[in-house]
Amino acid sequence: MTRWLQRARSRLLVFLHDMLMIPAAWGLAYWMRFNLAYVPPEFIEEAVDTLPLVVLVIGPVYWAFGLYRGVWRFASLNDLVRIALAVLVGTALLLFVLFALNRMAYVPRSLPVLFVIFQLMLLAGPRLLYRWLKDRRLDFSGGQRVLIVGAGRAGEMLVRDLLRDRQCGYVPVAFVDDKPRRQGGVVHGVPIRGTTDDIPRLVELFGIDVILLSVPSASAQQMQRLVGLCEAAGRPFRTVPQTKELMAGRVAVNQLRAVSIEDLLGRDPVTLDWASIEQGLAGRVVLVSGAGGSIGSELCRQLCRCAPRLLILVDHSEYNLYRIETELLDGPEPPPLSRHLIDVTNATALDRLFAQRRPDVVFHAAAYKHVPLLQDQVLAALDNNVLGTRTIAAAADAWGCERFVLISTDKAVNPTNVMGASKRFAELICQDMQRRSACRFMTVRFGNVLGSAGSVVPRFQQQIERGGPLTVTHPEIERFFMTIPEACQLIMQAAVIGQGGETFVLDMGEPVKIRYLAEQMIRLSGREPGRDIRIEYTGLRPGEKLYEELFYPTEGFADTPHPRIHIARCAEILEAGVLAAALSELKGVLSAQDEHGAMALLTRLVPIGVADSDMPN
Repeated sequence: MTRWLQRARSRLLVFLHDMLMIPAAWGLAYWMRFNLAYVPPEFIEEAVDTLPLVVLVIGPVYWAFGLYRGVWRFASLNDLVRIALAVLVGTALLLFVLFALNRMAYVPRSLPVLFVIFQLMLLAGPRLLYRWLKDRRLDFSGGQRVLIVGAGRAGEMLVRDLLRDRQCGYVPVAFVDDKPRRQGGVVHGVPIRGTTDDIPRLVELFGIDVILLSVPSASAQQMQRLVGLCEAAGRPFRTVPQTKELMAGRVAVNQLRAVSIEDLLGRDPVTLDWASIEQGLAGRVVLVSGAGGSIGSELCRQLCRCAPRLLILVDHSEYNLYRIETELLDGPEPPPLSRHLIDVTNATALDRLFAQRRPDVVFHAAAYKHVPLLQDQVLAALDNNVLGTRTIAAAADAWGCERFVLISTDKAVNPTNVMGASKRFAELICQDMQRRSACRFMTVRFGNVLGSAGSVVPRFQQQIERGGPLTVTHPEIERFFMTIPEACQLIMQAAVIGQGGETFVLDMGEPVKIRYLAEQMIRLSGREPGRDIRIEYTGLRPGEKLYEELFYPTEGFADTPHPRIHIARCAEILEAGVLAAALSELKGVLSAQDEHGAMALLTRLVPIGVADSDMPN
């Protein structure tokens, strides 16, 4: 009730203000007609006599056009249009009434034009002035002086939000922008003072406290350059979300966030043929093994967009399965789900599941992937990565799946460790299945993904929180990186364009030195490498290489319709009998828990090279 009374009081005050502006505009129009000098008495008498009629005619027009409904704090172009229409209609109606009454005696011809002008000034002026004062009101609460990088649409929306809400603690002082046509301009009263190269100079000149990066479409290379300039200026910096993350084209203070390592290492956004992806997956029964893992869970999120008839989640971790199921069910449009707590080595459980659900497409993401850990866990690696792949692939073949996609790794190329060799073994299984199955078996091979469980980025974050040091195995070690969403989208694209038998290799861009990754993560935390947090080199771990590869030298390289997906054409495939004998032997050594026999079998089938960690110094 109190809120309703406040709103009614505000509208009444606005309407009374507008009513008072009518006689003011009427009197000013007569005065201006006579050059702000002496007004003859007969004209004054006529102005006063007709004033009640003027108010009675124009007042209801103001009401009808709803001038009292606009909130002055947010007066906009729509409010100005409404005022202009009300003034024109009201004045036209008044002139009609005056002409009908006395043929507009003592109403000079210029008076209507002047009356319109003064109405517009007296109605719109106070509204705009009120908003301007609210947006730029002086307060003595202080605030951090802000330099905004980017005077485009995102920068304009950001500074507008900053000016509206001074309680946010930011006071915009200046813009920088690299477009020549914007130099010297002003955005909502905030001047554009130079280009991004001027950031260090302007920070000192204007006493800047914080730099806000408002360039959501910046590439990773551009972001690296901007972050370098901000670091050179010695001031903290924050950024708006990337273009793909912005909602409804709006940028606000509460969307500002710290620059992430993904901003610096990511690539240009992936352009997908969503029409073909949705055509290939919509209305299908899709199964994802390892659905609770880093890759599997993101695959499930992306698959929801394709409207599958049923999405089957398979994982042997109870918590991970619960977490991804809950997340998907809480989403805006959850697909029909079926979740199953199954180990992919359990042939009986998988066979029963495939018989009941009859999946059309299988994404096999379940795997052990930690290189040093698996180096002395050869039985577990072969059981899960090899026998698990064979088991679920056999179920897909037996129950008439259309497509089977194995998620592999760059470590399967010229492997120097148990993990890579076990994934290469899994690739060979899919190649063999393709030769004798109606199902289309294909492999997607890529490098590291940023932020996956157990990867280097979360580990560095934990070490930074503890104050360091950050442990890097070797100064020259480098790896390929891509974001988890990018990898999963390309996996889906490859699954749709594949005809069977292909090994798809995702374009990983340029490799990144882990040392650079560590340095940037320290800087993004607001500290300086070597001074605040040191980097410690611990030596290569067992089975670790300095550089990873994406292709075997004997594999032919071919392009696909998608520029970020390539094909590694297999030059040689194991004979079916050799692989069948190896799988039979594998079951025996696993049953006997024979580690030496398992390692001998693995190295015989997949030659394991000498790792850089095993090379003498």
